[in-house]
Amino acid sequence: MWTYFIEDSRATIVIVHGAGEHHGRYEWLANKWNEHGINVVMGDLPGQGRTRGKRGHINSFSQYLDSVDEWVKEAEKQEVPVYLLGHSMGGLVAIRYMMEKKNNIIKGLMLSSPCLGLYKPPSQGREMMSKALHRVSPSLTVNSGINSSLVTRNEEIRELYMRDELRVSKVSVRWYRELSKAMHLAIRYPEKMPDIPLVVMQAGDDKIVSKYAVKDWFDSLDIAEKAYKEWNGFYHEVFNEPEREDVFRYAVGFMNLWED
Repeated sequence: MWTYFIEDSRATIVIVHGAGEHHGRYEWLANKWNEHGINVVMGDLPGQGRTRGKRGHINSFSQYLDSVDEWVKEAEKQEVPVYLLGHSMGGLVAIRYMMEKKNNIIKGLMLSSPCLGLYKPPSQGREMMSKALHRVSPSLTVNSGINSSLVTRNEEIRELYMRDELRVSKVSVRWYRELSKAMHLAIRYPEKMPDIPLVVMQAGDDKIVSKYAVKDWFDSLDIAEKAYKEWNGFYHEVFNEPEREDVFRYAVGFMNLWED
């Protein structure tokens, strides 16, 4: 767990990274939040970044929820409002966390291109094979299928990511089955989402997750205060795009609104 605490903070935001990456890719974003008087807590999810254990593997999606719960509890110690921001798979983790962890700690939820469906899902044959393999060889790893060149149009960040020694490019069969199950549960039970402020920032030219699945899920939510923003022409990582300053201004605007 890593903390970016400042004096006289007005809020704390917990950031949950996506698949194949780690918290270090969000240092720019953490510093931006600090500049606006907001603490940041974040860490590496199990099987990724600098965590122990088999890389790209989990036994249960609940391991992710437990990690986020630790970060949220650390954020709560600052005694200011706590918000949650999840990107891609981290967005799915944030959704499932809000559905399962019944608490009144989180005051608002931000999602960046949340993983609620894949842009190119596996073929029916591969899907059936994964269901069989995860019972007999759950830790077997295969290529994740994430094309690093499609995560952002920002060439500098893209090249850094492709050279990143902490990048996870292979995932286990169990990891994929747990991801699929989590997506299904998030979409199947929208009524489990708490009625707290929500903003979804979705890449318009996303080639990692399905923007249509994201919009359908958003429309199914019975939440009083929610907003959906699609960034036309943007690749998956909206906070890493060349126009990321615009994205951040949009996000911090909602934070200011929620605090009024």
